Amino acid sequence: MQTTAQISLSARYGEGAEPKAGPWNAVIELLAQHKSVRAYKTDPLPDGTFETLVAAAQSAATSSNMQTWSVVAVRDPARKAALARLASNQKHIEQCPLFLVFLADVSRQMRMQSAENVTLETLPYLEQFLVAAIDSALAAQNAVIAAESLGLATVYIGALRNHPVEVAKELGLPEGAMATFGLCVGYADPAVTNEVKPRLPQTAIAFEEQYRIADEVAVRRAYDARMAAFASRNETVADSWTRRIVSRMGKVAAMGGRDKLVDALRALGFPLR
Repeated sequence: MQTTAQISLSARYGEGAEPKAGPWNAVIELLAQHKSVRAYKTDPLPDGTFETLVAAAQSAATSSNMQTWSVVAVRDPARKAALARLASNQKHIEQCPLFLVFLADVSRQMRMQSAENVTLETLPYLEQFLVAAIDSALAAQNAVIAAESLGLATVYIGALRNHPVEVAKELGLPEGAMATFGLCVGYADPAVTNEVKPRLPQTAIAFEEQYRIADEVAVRRAYDARMAAFASRNETVADSWTRRIVSRMGKVAAMGGRDKLVDALRALGFPLR
């Protein structure tokens, strides 16, 4: 009989591609079962859910305790609809009862600079924006894990970066704050189900001591077959991983406006030196 770990690893990697099963517990089981959910019931969340998710998010690591991130909770239907329009009309933004917008945010440090009459020389540099963006991602992932532990479903919305200036206006963001992504939170619509999506085998992304490239094409072809089978069962278009990457990265037009992100960041107060 298969163990819980073996069953979960088989679902995540595909039968025959599972890594060796090691130590296992309920937390790892929760992580292994993660699925992006794009259909929600409109049922409200328990009172205090947002505050609990923020507490989990703030418990993530943050570079030098600078805490250069923030989050905006959006519940108003009109505002969610406006954000959905800016994010390629993704209707689940409107469906979910709680839409969180995570920010790379150095505006607090900018205000501190003025209030304390000091110069924070690192603020304009690319590194500072990168730290803030990473901080927001670490915080959001903690929130996702917390939400799923409470029986809630989630999906990240990167398409908010299609129109970052317009998103900033809609949310009233100060200079030095940019929406890195959104996060739908709610109860999954039971009428819409999907499987755990297979990931690349560990041999493709995990190495000992130094990066190794060996049999990459063969590994990718095997993964293409697993992804094509998954897509045929769960998605509207049956496609391999390779074809999907070519579709997303082969033409600048596929970026949905994010090719102008540097200009938008500068307009939002990130000079990116």
